[in-house]
Amino acid sequence: MSGPRRRLEDGPADGREAGRDLPVVRGLDELTELVARRPGLYLRYSKGPEADAGRPSVDYESGHRLPGLSATVLDAEPWWTSPLRDWVARQVCKYTHLGEEADRHAWVMAGRVAGRGPDHEPLIADVEPVARLGESVIEQSREHYEKAFDTGRDSTG
Repeated sequence: MSGPRRRLEDGPADGREAGRDLPVVRGLDELTELVARRPGLYLRYSKGPEADAGRPSVDYESGHRLPGLSATVLDAEPWWTSPLRDWVARQVCKYTHLGEEADRHAWVMAGRVAGRGPDHEPLIADVEPVARLGESVIEQSREHYEKAFDTGRDSTG
């Protein structure tokens, strides 16, 4: 997953379909290794980096323009004492419903936090697309999440 870094505003590397020119992460373990090796990564479900580069990110309820792309943090918080794999699986599962829409997929990016969205999610600017998640990562994350967590419980106990 190394090579020349390309910023989102640079546009498609070779005119391929959105996100199709990114390296594909094929499993939860591979994604966990990437997150461990490279701090500062974020996950986004969308039509891909090139589609996102062509238009501003907008809060769908207020219509306000956002200073970056909504994303999920892949780095574990300092208070997290469970395995990184657990954290990563949970983060992947957080918004999988967004990837179920036609032409949407999960992809990993690096960038600068430019603010917080209306749901307190980081808004990422100066985006550097890193990789695309294969469907197997989503499936493995769901399986692991259901085994590792009490998924039916809420914060009220």
